[in-house]
Amino acid sequence: MTTLVGMQAPAFSLPNEKGETVSLEDFAGKKYVILYFYPKDSTPGCTTQACDFRDAHEQFSELNAVILGVSPDSETSHQKFIGKHGLPFSLLVDADHEVAEQYGAWKLKKMFGKEYMGIERSTFLIDPTGTVVKEWRKVKVKGHIEDALATLEQLVNS
Repeated sequence: MTTLVGMQAPAFSLPNEKGETVSLEDFAGKKYVILYFYPKDSTPGCTTQACDFRDAHEQFSELNAVILGVSPDSETSHQKFIGKHGLPFSLLVDADHEVAEQYGAWKLKKMFGKEYMGIERSTFLIDPTGTVVKEWRKVKVKGHIEDALATLEQLVNS
């Protein structure tokens, strides 16, 4: 997958945990968007990542950014995940992984000798003009949120 940095972010409209449609254009001209793709609700790495974003949510908000998580999980699964961990941001349902494919986050994965298609943990920072200004692929959870926050601070304050 080639980089998306410097390009217009692929447009999307997906249902959130409440069944409301959330589109990238909802934030055009107004907010930075932290769009993060994760494999599955309530798994250890995904829970840690979501809770790290939760804990830094106020700092991202102060920098005029909205956080959106995306996985193939259902609205019901997202509702339970949000409720259990008090997540203050929306999780979007990408059931057919169409948006993940547009962002290059739907990949061939290997686990225990088996190959399967799934989400490669990835994060995209999209500016208010809709341009991808930073991407993180094959994200390691530890330290990722701090890196994303530092990158956003640098952009906002430059």
